[in-house]
Amino acid sequence: MTAAFLAGLVAGYGVAVPVGAIAVLILGLSARTSFRVGAAAAFGVATADGLYAAVAVLGGVAVADLVTPIAGPLRLVAAAVLFALAGHTAWRALRPRPPSAGAGGGRGLGTPGRAFAGVLTLTLLNPATVVYFVALVLGHGEAVGPDRPSAALFVAGAFLASASWQLLIAGGGTLVGRALTGPRGRLVTALVSSTIIGTLAVVMLLAR
Repeated sequence: MTAAFLAGLVAGYGVAVPVGAIAVLILGLSARTSFRVGAAAAFGVATADGLYAAVAVLGGVAVADLVTPIAGPLRLVAAAVLFALAGHTAWRALRPRPPSAGAGGGRGLGTPGRAFAGVLTLTLLNPATVVYFVALVLGHGEAVGPDRPSAALFVAGAFLASASWQLLIAGGGTLVGRALTGPRGRLVTALVSSTIIGTLAVVMLLAR
């Protein structure tokens, strides 16, 4: 039982720690809005990782065989969404607005609910995650048994690992936002974030 939970923790950190477009998105959201928005986005990622971990435990090889053929189209959709988010972030940073307007705004991913739903959807568009979990489950069959308690502990471990790492990123973004409190600092943060997200979207398109 403990081995299943630890295997889930290791799997969760393994998929969460590499810095990609989602991590940059969460960092930028926290810097420009608030920790609440960044935390909601973080839990969106963790929820997606937990769902994929559950699917991997329950479906195994059959799930991997099912998602592999659609990995390419889903990658295109994810890249398109990332391009749209990068463009929207840059546009909102550059357009003139009244001084009284909040840094986050109510549109886009600027509220906790929108951030959670948007980032959850975007993370689910990465089928490579479920293939990753399937490979780990198959490789650690002695730890992740077929019984429900072991499967639940593996999923819980993956969720907690992903959530803790993404919340750390959100906290870092909040610190960056506090350090860059002026309009120019917010502008630079938004433009850097949108540029990195756009670049990572290009990398996603070029990946094979």
